[in-house]
Amino acid sequence: MYKPSRRTLLRTPIAAAGAGFLASCTSSDSEPSSGPQRAGDGEKFVPAGPKGYVNPSDPEVLAAERKRGAGRVRTFRFTAEEAKLDLGGRSVRTWAYNEEVPGPLVRVTAGDVLDLTLANRLPTTTTLHSHGVRLRCDMDGVPDLTQRAIRSGDDFRYRFTVAHPGTYLLHSHVGMQPDRALYAPLVVEDPREPLSYDKEWVVMLDDWLDGVEGSTPDNVLEQLKPGGSMDMGGMAMGPGHHSAAPSRPAGSRTPARKSSGPDRVLRDSHSRMLHGEGGSVAYPYYLVNGRLPGNPSVFRCRPGDRVRLRIINAGSETAFRVALGGHKMTVTHTDGYPVKHKQTDALLVGMAERYDVLVTVGDGVFPLVALPEGKKGKALAVLRTDKGNRNLPPADVRPHELDGNTVPARRLLPADSVALRERDPDRELRIRITGSMQNFDWGFDHKAYSAQQRHPVRAGERVRLTLINATSMWHPMHLHGHTFSVTGLDSVGARKDTALVLPHRKLVIDFDADNPGLWMLHCHNQYHSESGMMTVLGYKK
Repeated sequence: MYKPSRRTLLRTPIAAAGAGFLASCTSSDSEPSSGPQRAGDGEKFVPAGPKGYVNPSDPEVLAAERKRGAGRVRTFRFTAEEAKLDLGGRSVRTWAYNEEVPGPLVRVTAGDVLDLTLANRLPTTTTLHSHGVRLRCDMDGVPDLTQRAIRSGDDFRYRFTVAHPGTYLLHSHVGMQPDRALYAPLVVEDPREPLSYDKEWVVMLDDWLDGVEGSTPDNVLEQLKPGGSMDMGGMAMGPGHHSAAPSRPAGSRTPARKSSGPDRVLRDSHSRMLHGEGGSVAYPYYLVNGRLPGNPSVFRCRPGDRVRLRIINAGSETAFRVALGGHKMTVTHTDGYPVKHKQTDALLVGMAERYDVLVTVGDGVFPLVALPEGKKGKALAVLRTDKGNRNLPPADVRPHELDGNTVPARRLLPADSVALRERDPDRELRIRITGSMQNFDWGFDHKAYSAQQRHPVRAGERVRLTLINATSMWHPMHLHGHTFSVTGLDSVGARKDTALVLPHRKLVIDFDADNPGLWMLHCHNQYHSESGMMTVLGYKK
């Protein structure tokens, strides 16, 4: 057994692991001289909103970045553009990074400065968000809040220190763009990695409809809104909208205005694990590493190898139940932070959640299956240890582990090295999650998103946030720029940045206000956030 070298780690099924990588630099300066910048544009962005709050490039933000230090600079370039992609036997027209799905793997080491230029060659604006990374506010990629959206034809340079190791996700933060191929994995290695393993497999899950029989995410959003539609084009993952339509009996829908593509509205869905409906969108395809079950991605290793799987749900509206046939998994991390190791048969992975697991592989060909909870279909990849003389599993394979023990995130305990120290909260916030499937009027406290909203906190506070789900739908809630502890009755919970809130339940989280700026809190169901389920936590001066 040995700890893998950097060369070994790069040999993953995401063949484009280094496709976005350019030459590393030697500069140790982690601050752009004038804040975030387009080519030829050195102005700092100050969002509209109430005064008295720390703005994205204010001195408090720069001071927090200096404390993170600045190691070697790792340089990458993404081009966001229209592309024709092969999903493993099915070609689609979509928008992608560097004409790949998933986008190129970005791999750095904790303490490095990530210097990533996003070239926007799309017909509309875009941005890039480093999901789960505790970074400087003006690099967070939220249009109209932390930066101006990048215009078509312009470039934007994201440059910040990545202080914490873990498994993260890069994606657009404009409109319905994340439900295309505008996403990529970000792996931050630990220079003092405590785990020993032989191989690493980056596993990206996705729900797919863009370019299939004329469907686009924007048109599907129109179908979900009863009695009309809105132009979602260039807003910050949600333009702010509250439907005034009267409520209707459960299960009824008013036909939406005609849109191109087939009807993708999901009806009669149910998930026991999610305590209700699985979702609102009936996706035609589900993918692992950009491939369909009929022509799956194949990961090769040797019998007895210890393999680290970094599982990332890049989907926009689907939670996946994941299992590797013939194996138990040992959970080592969730959302990038280590947990006390826990063995399980399967995992429930909500949108934008990440789990790292270890498996010691047997001899044979084994299906990695991701079932979309409450929906029809599946995603499939294959792990094989032979030399190719056994057939691949059929596309309809269903390993019995999927129906075995599933460890929910709330039962995971943080590793001692990352557990929040016990402390009484200095500030308590209570936010109600509101809206309905029938009216599709999602929001917080019956209000839709506005970039001028602020829930005030102050630097140095321990904040307790209670999210009360007053809806009949589950929601994966994500807080930008921070990690939180999922608070239990008698324990400090695992460190996460995204967590599921089940219907008519509440989620209590604690976090330390240690990263000044303006930070989004939102549902990571793309169709919910784009319908208004977002708000802003702001640091007071």
